Amino acid sequence: MTDRQPQQRVEQATFGAGCFWGAEAAFRALPGVVDSRVGFARSAQGEADMIEVVQVDFDPGLTSYSQLVGHFWGLHDPTSVDRQGTDIGVKYRSALFVSNPAQAELAQAAKQYLEASGKVSKPVATVILPLGDFQLADQDQQRYLEKHGLGSCSL
Repeated sequence: MTDRQPQQRVEQATFGAGCFWGAEAAFRALPGVVDSRVGFARSAQGEADMIEVVQVDFDPGLTSYSQLVGHFWGLHDPTSVDRQGTDIGVKYRSALFVSNPAQAELAQAAKQYLEASGKVSKPVATVILPLGDFQLADQDQQRYLEKHGLGSCSL
């Protein structure tokens, strides 16, 4: 007889919400988030620009992709084009990088719902892109706020 633990099912989601330090800390605090890392992502459609992102590993039995996307909307201003707070440039754009057709469908529906909800006064600028390249940021950037005892990206 073997003592086998049931394998935890883990899925991955990738979000660009401006400062990746703050997004990483916010996602890590959610139930069902197993791990996270910060880095830079590029679309599978061949766009040259890299975007600061947090990549989240989550247990879909404890939290859903839709719940993570809902949390994402609250982390930043999804109506701002290529800017979050004092961070300006394409690398700070609001982006949902999707890894499969189900994520793409849920992301599009969530964006349409947000636009129709009246919660934002401008069009949602968030781009929804298929995930291409992901480059891990250096080790000093991982869990940066936690390592430095900071509560936000406002340094």
